[in-house]
This record gives sequence, C-alpha cells and structure tokens, in this order.
Amino acid sequence: MKTLISNAVLVDGTGADRRPADVLLDGEVIAAVADAGSLTARGTGAERTVDATGLVLSPGFIDMHAHSDLQLLVNKDHYAKLSQGVTTELLGQDGLSYAPVDDATLTGVREKIAGWNDNPQDFDWNWRTVGEYLDRLDASENGKRIATNAAYLVPQGTVRALVMGFAEGDPTPEQQERMQDTVRTAMKEGAVGMSSGLTYTPGMYARTEELAGLCRTVGELGGFYAPHHRSYGKGALGAYAEMIGLSRDTGCALHLSHATMNFAENKGRAGELLELIDAALDDGADITLDTYPYLPGATTLAAILPSWSSSGGTEATLARLADPAMLARIRESVEIYGSDGCHGVVAEWHTLEISGVQNPALAGLVGKTIAAIAAETNAEPFTVFAQILQEDRLGTGILQHVGHEENVQAIMVHRTHTGGSDGLLVGAKPHPRAWGTFPRYLGHYSRDLGLLTLEEMVHHLSGRPAERLKLDRRGLVREGYAADVVLFDPRTVRDEATFEDPRKPATGIHYVFVNGTAAIDAGKPTGARAGRALRRGPDGRTRAGSTENA
Repeated sequence: MKTLISNAVLVDGTGADRRPADVLLDGEVIAAVADAGSLTARGTGAERTVDATGLVLSPGFIDMHAHSDLQLLVNKDHYAKLSQGVTTELLGQDGLSYAPVDDATLTGVREKIAGWNDNPQDFDWNWRTVGEYLDRLDASENGKRIATNAAYLVPQGTVRALVMGFAEGDPTPEQQERMQDTVRTAMKEGAVGMSSGLTYTPGMYARTEELAGLCRTVGELGGFYAPHHRSYGKGALGAYAEMIGLSRDTGCALHLSHATMNFAENKGRAGELLELIDAALDDGADITLDTYPYLPGATTLAAILPSWSSSGGTEATLARLADPAMLARIRESVEIYGSDGCHGVVAEWHTLEISGVQNPALAGLVGKTIAAIAAETNAEPFTVFAQILQEDRLGTGILQHVGHEENVQAIMVHRTHTGGSDGLLVGAKPHPRAWGTFPRYLGHYSRDLGLLTLEEMVHHLSGRPAERLKLDRRGLVREGYAADVVLFDPRTVRDEATFEDPRKPATGIHYVFVNGTAAIDAGKPTGARAGRALRRGPDGRTRAGSTENA
C-alpha cells in the first residue's frame, strides 16, 4: 500500500534542522521525501493521504533497553510501546533471557526473571537457540507478526548457566571455550552483541578475565557489549571503569546500559562519570550509553540478596532463606555490610516498593514499601523481606527509589546518549517508564525543560541508536529506508503514565507506522503487527530476514 504523508514538519533523525516535507511510504519502504506540497496522491499513486499539518514526522523510536522478550509473544498488541512511537526494541538485556538454552537452563531462567517478564505455564517455549528464538519472533500468525521490530543481545548470564549451571565458580579452560563458542554461534545466528547483568546471578560470578574472552569473541564479529555493570551505587565509578577497560583491552565496542549514578553516595556525581567516558572517547574508545528519564529503578526483590546466597538457582536460594544460620548471614550482608546484589549499599527498606507478585495471596502488598509493610505488621523489615521472597518464590518485582534528577539530566545530554525504557511490562504496578519513556523525553525534557532541541532529542532516540545497532537503512527518514515513522504533535506530546496509574497511554502520538503499516492510526491502535526480527548479517549490518551461519 502507498501512503502519502503531506505537509509534515520533518525531523529526520540526523539532528538536522526541521523542514516542511511530504513523505511517501510504499509498502515497507520510504519511497520519496520532498518539499511540502510537491507530492500529490494522483502523482504518486498513493491509495491514502494523511494530512500531517501541525505534526512532526520523525523516524520511529528505538528502545535500546527493552524487556519485551516474552511479552512481544504473549501480549501481542504491545500497546505500551507502540503508543510511545517505538518501532524497534533491543532485547536480551541484563545478561538474562530465553536463548540460547537447554531444557534445564530455560526452566531456571524462567523462574529467575519471572518478576521481569512473568512465567506463563500454558505457553509454547518451542525454541532453544538464538536463531530459533528470532524465527519465533518472525513467525506469521494469520498474516501478523510481532508489533515492533526487535534485535537481540546474547545474554552472558544465560550462556554461563547453559555451560556451568547457576552456581558460582570460575570456568575451566574447556568451559570458557564452550561459552565463547556459544556466543559466537549466537552472533552468527543474528545477535547484535552481548549483554551482562553483573549484579544478577549467575552473571555476576564472572571475573573480568572471563568477560574479556567473551568480549573478544563479540568484538571479532563486529558486535558490542552492553553490560549492566557491577554497581550503580557504592563503587559505581570503579564498575564503569572496569567496563571501559574491558572494551579497550578487547577491542569490543561498549554500550553502557541504563547509565546512571544512584543512591545517596552518588548524588551530584554524574560529572565524574562523564569525565571518565569522555577521556576514553577522546582516546579512541567506542562507547555509547542509554538512560531512562525517571528517578526510580525497577528490578526484582531477589536482586537485593548477596550473590553467594543465590548460587545454584531458585531451590537452593529458598533453602538458604529457610535455614536460620544462612538467614542470619544474609541479614548481615543486606543490613550491615551492603549486599553486592544491592550495589554494595545497605538496604534502605523505605526505598523498596513492591510492584508485582507471582503469588496472588500477596497482591495486597503491591504499592507498599518493605518499611511500610513492616510497620503495618509490627515486624522487622528484614523479616518481611525474607518472608515475601519465600512466599513468592523469588518472583517479586520492585521499584527502587534511589535516583537523582541532576544526574539524570547531566547524562541525558551527553554526546553518546540514547534512550532506553528498561520497561518491565508485567506486575500490578509496574514502573511507568514502560509506557511513558519516549514521550517524556520529547515533552518534559525537550519541550518543557529545553535540555535538548527537538532535533537533538529525536536524533538521540532514532538515528544515533540505529548507528550503534548498525541497522541497514533504518533509523532515519530517507528515501530507500524502512518505513518506520512516527507523527506526533510537538505541542501536546507528553507521558501520562504515573506511579499511581502506570499503564496510562501517552498523548500526542497520532500515527505510528511499522514497516509501512499503520499500527497507530489517528491516535488509535489498529491491531496490525508488521514488526520483524532484525539480525546481524555476515557483513556486520543488521537487517530483517534470515542470516547466514558463516
């Protein structure tokens, strides 16, 4: 189908000044970009004309840190992301996702990240490799695919679990070689890079040397490393420095996931992080980063545990929580010394808010902090913490209120910044960033606060992440590029999702086209699903379609 978008204000994703334009979509491709008023339906053969007077036409937004790995397949309308103008997502984040796996690893990963993605029992988990997972994303069902385009990072924690199990310990040379071979295969099947979750088990058990071997493999194939590094709290700068050192030592490009400086010890210290990054960039390092435009983070309650107590997976962890001696050790780590799972910071119970539970009997806890629950029940906060973990089998999601606005703003304007929602789409009260991130960038931070011009902000959310992903003819509004475009009102676009009402759709997003098909039409979802799995090819470029295992 040909669609003519007339009289738009074009912000093309390069950072160039806006200009009036007509744009013709022909099937999945942008067929023409011309001066406003110069294209007509009769002259182009367009079957439909959209009058975009007063609207900005930009590339679809690219979510560089998405947790839609399962929800793209379960809740297929995916309105949370489409309603923000997101047309491409990067999956496989934080070192834990569903491929590559064997049966035992898949069971363990499903349990471990149930708080992120849910763990449906009546679902067909019919893949094991990265290639098979991407095939599943691409599979057509009654002429429909997935709602957005999706690229994938091979998750280091999952790879480690596949080769070594969920226990701590160093790999043997044979295990190290097998992990590297597994990553190499995943890259050849289409993964664009590798992620890590270095405050999550089992990924956090990896020493720098182990990670270096994997990064060399990724770098040799032209991919990038996207770590959730070892601390965003105590020792954060050292954790960032470790990742930058890894990149420089191995030659692997680096993308810092949800880059921020959190907890009381890092208030106002974003400048120190940016100096560290800038020094490396000026010396030739290849570094980018993403952030979300909110203060609280979101994770699982089990992530607060010390890493030793999570060794061996869910059943082993629950056994330790039921053992009085082990529980005393856990309490000492969490409340006195600062757990490595909690970024080396002593748990502040008033900052940990329950956002979702697996056990329906615990539903009344959602929206309450551990401190508040303890006060209501006349119990000690640590006792409440341990009891919830046991009763919910580690599946509890939380919001962690530990951010600082000055840090968020300072990092947002950095020359390598891209946008990522880190949005968890499940739970009774998820973080509003799952529904509001991209309109919040455009409305609150660009229009209202003026931190970046609209042209600069759109570049941060489209063209720049497309460069990092090495997308082939995507991420800009140009002739011959994929027809992933958004039409929004720059005067009214804003996030509406709040912590009280986290699933409220944004306003001001009028049209969203994914591969030329309208997914949002005049502000309403169409039910169309035209997304594609985007795979790294042998030439290093990322595109729709199959790849060669060469």
